[in-house]
Amino acid sequence: MDLLTASGMETAAPPVRRVRVLLPLPLASPYDYRVPDDMELEAGAYVEVPLGPRHVFGVVWAVGGPGDNWEAGVAANRLKPVIRRFDLPPMPEVSRRFVDWVAAYTLSAPGSVLRMAVSVSAALEDPKQLLAYLPSGDSPPPGFKMTDARRRVLALMEEDGPPRTPADLARDAACGIGVIRGLAESGLLTPVALRAQPRPPIPDADRAGPELSPDQAAAADALRAAVDARAYSATLVDGVTGSGKTEVYFEAIAACLKQGRQALVLLPEIALSSQWLDRFARRFGVRPVEWHSDLAGAHRRAAWRSIANGEAPVVVGARSALFLPYPDLGLIVVDEEHEAAFKQEDGVIYHARDMAVARAFLGGIPVALVSATPSLETLTNAETGRYGRIDLPARHGGASLPEVTLIDLRRPDSRPPARHWLSPILTQAMGETLAAGEQAMLFLNRRGYAPLTLCRSCGFRLQCPNCTAWLVEHRLSRRLQCHHCGYTDRLPETCPSCEAEHSFVACGPGVERVAEEVAQLFPDARVALMTSDTLVGPHAIQTVIEEVRAHKVDILIGTQVMAKGHHFPMLTLVGVVDGDLGLGGGDLRAAERTFQMLHQVAGRAGRESRPGRVFLQTHMPEHPVMQALAAHDRDAFLAAEADQRRAMDLPPYGRLAALIISGEDERQVDKLARDLARAAPQGDDLQVLGPAPAPLALLRGRHRRRLLLKTARGVAVQPLLQTWLGSVPIPAAVRVQVDVDPYSFM
Repeated sequence: MDLLTASGMETAAPPVRRVRVLLPLPLASPYDYRVPDDMELEAGAYVEVPLGPRHVFGVVWAVGGPGDNWEAGVAANRLKPVIRRFDLPPMPEVSRRFVDWVAAYTLSAPGSVLRMAVSVSAALEDPKQLLAYLPSGDSPPPGFKMTDARRRVLALMEEDGPPRTPADLARDAACGIGVIRGLAESGLLTPVALRAQPRPPIPDADRAGPELSPDQAAAADALRAAVDARAYSATLVDGVTGSGKTEVYFEAIAACLKQGRQALVLLPEIALSSQWLDRFARRFGVRPVEWHSDLAGAHRRAAWRSIANGEAPVVVGARSALFLPYPDLGLIVVDEEHEAAFKQEDGVIYHARDMAVARAFLGGIPVALVSATPSLETLTNAETGRYGRIDLPARHGGASLPEVTLIDLRRPDSRPPARHWLSPILTQAMGETLAAGEQAMLFLNRRGYAPLTLCRSCGFRLQCPNCTAWLVEHRLSRRLQCHHCGYTDRLPETCPSCEAEHSFVACGPGVERVAEEVAQLFPDARVALMTSDTLVGPHAIQTVIEEVRAHKVDILIGTQVMAKGHHFPMLTLVGVVDGDLGLGGGDLRAAERTFQMLHQVAGRAGRESRPGRVFLQTHMPEHPVMQALAAHDRDAFLAAEADQRRAMDLPPYGRLAALIISGEDERQVDKLARDLARAAPQGDDLQVLGPAPAPLALLRGRHRRRLLLKTARGVAVQPLLQTWLGSVPIPAAVRVQVDVDPYSFM
């Protein structure tokens, strides 16, 4: 008998082991769970836990220890146990700190940020193993009948090679699966389990790349040194279009691979990935692991697991790739760092360029920000010494910058004919280009056939029922579409307002309408459209790119999908149909964005030995954007833009944060907006603008109002916003989104 028990004293029960588990839900903090006696958990472990009647995955955010004061939480006897641990390496500590940092910066729930890091929960499960076979070397058992089909299978298996799946054997031996199964049951084939998801191939860091120019070699040396330092640094790689920036940062990736570490390259759009992947494969012999929304589910699961297991040496992806759990990330590259596509406007609102810098800082690694037209924010950081800077001022291979001609559409001799959109000056240049056996590109950043359709009888305009937006006519697909919520409809036979029949007329041009005009002007030319509507996914885009490169296309017409990242050797003429598009609307970055877009478009012309020409149709040739483009004087434009922003204390010389209030009940939305305005923070360095209807005052059936907090650059806006939002009750039916450092004002 136990002496303690015999004396009336009982042995104390072991203390309950607790963990705090962050769930992928919009919750303010992790939940406490009990660790079963037969389970060992550490911070970062991926687990399955109960939540009400369902089971959800989560990540262990903290482990309770003897010195932790966790007893104030849920009582030990009420703690639910962790159900199981997934067989994966724990989420790295730096990834967990990054989740917390992004949540604090954007005022988002940490669980919502975690959801971006583990966006494919099915990847947590062990992948099913594939069954394959090798020859056993045994003799057939007594009485086993050897048919012709069985002999064919065994003959195939006599060849030395890797294990083969039943489907492969059946196909190559021209037999059924039952034949394979019979041979296995007889012991003539030995089963072998294979990984369903093979490891990604390893890029060859020592593979010779193209010969670099002296400027490129110096830039590559600087980036390699940053990688070798194994410390945080941020470097702007500023190079004109065609200067070979990609080949330069490939050398930094090679240095990272030689250290055995992972590298991440962020691209703003999936459309850019196809040609980039080809260049990567030429340099390193294999393709990297891809991460974007167009990947099939199985590929996303495989990619996530290979990244989490440290088996993906190089990852290229869209902005969400930044949040994946890299065990040993050694380099981040943000290509086209100025692109607005790096800003996520839904859910957790963040800018991937800025978060990439934060992730590099937390991980103590270098980040390279690459662009031919850097953002004013990045340029300011480089000029003040916060970032390093590498300049590539010349095109690679001796190619010259294209000549830019401004076409003043106010002049009678430059104006297109009635109901046409291309100036005679531009069409003449296109004819000369085609006669020389070269290619032309026409750019208009407006999808569809026409941006507006109205009734010629009463002026009624076809509008989206869910948004404050006109319906865009898409004549190729015979539909009207809202580009904000996706609503589609057919063109009505009669006007809903005046009931006039067949009275609707298209107003203004979209790319489809420009293509219609080109077909009339150049009936023998081979024309291709390149827009996100006509080409779905990177493979469709790659097909058009290959056709242009093979000179199976004479005239390429498209939107911003084709504006950057593509190299077409025979393309010598670029025409911009509406250079003024984007300059209006009250966006503080309108001029900067327009300059960046048109500069990138112009950069498609004359990238090799043939000189390029660019024709910009504009009603405002005197505008600073147009003058800077014509003179190839980017720095003068940016200096003037910086002076304007500095005078008004606008980013990057001041700070902004937006509150977007939305709901289905307009009265509730307006009331909350007024209440927030009355409770707005006060101070010498603060100014609150609004409330005011958002430019898209109705979006997806929700009414929207905006308030804008403007502060001095050094003011921390997050505490102000937290106090502000905490002072006003927010109805459950109304949503308030916080956008720190807003990039769009729609």
